[in-house]
Amino acid sequence: MHADPAAQLKLLTLADLDKEIGRVAHAARTLPQHKEIAELMSARQAVTDELVASGVDVEDLSVAVEKAESDLAPVKARLEREEKRIHDGSVSDSKILRSLTDEVEHLLRRISELEDNELELMGRLEDATTHRDRIAARKAEIEAKLRDSVAIRDEAVAKLRSESQDLTATRGPIAAQIPADLLKLYEKLRSASGLGAAAFTRGRCGGCQLQATVADLEMYRRAPADEVIRCVECERILIRTAESGL
Repeated sequence: MHADPAAQLKLLTLADLDKEIGRVAHAARTLPQHKEIAELMSARQAVTDELVASGVDVEDLSVAVEKAESDLAPVKARLEREEKRIHDGSVSDSKILRSLTDEVEHLLRRISELEDNELELMGRLEDATTHRDRIAARKAEIEAKLRDSVAIRDEAVAKLRSESQDLTATRGPIAAQIPADLLKLYEKLRSASGLGAAAFTRGRCGGCQLQATVADLEMYRRAPADEVIRCVECERILIRTAESGL
């Protein structure tokens, strides 16, 4: 392939722009916020699951406390009725009074048991509620950090996208000045290795950074100025300049 040396030289400018475009794209992909956001989203999901579970515990214990209260109410009401019968003089039979007294003692013991159970459940409910609220606060903290990280990432991505658009806009007119067949070869090589052309400086390929052999140098030296030469090692287009050492 042959091409005007000036057109070949433009490939270096194009390659530099493509390097910058690649750098910007890499920077956008590797922003530290990407990893941070992924970790925060994972943490948010974990704490959400924990919050749901703790919420279920609170609901279950609330139901248990309500049941304990409902179990206690009729027993207290019965105690009140039996004590009233004992003290209002409506029962004069000694056997019935003794039976009522035994019943009152039984009810008092039962009430004590029920109250102890209710107190235990209320304590567990209080602990579960505190635990749930602590988890909810942790979730709110994670979500606040997540919002901040997303905002920082979006701002950085927008800035990099704008930079990429500017570079692409600069690239277009330069690419338009390069012959179609040469540009096609360049793009093919660039898609394969990320770099389609490189300067040949002091006998070294700027792509693979390998020093040319004596035989290769002689081959490059003999090539006409308009011949498109390729690196024998990496096959990239070699652009000859005043610093090539040929």
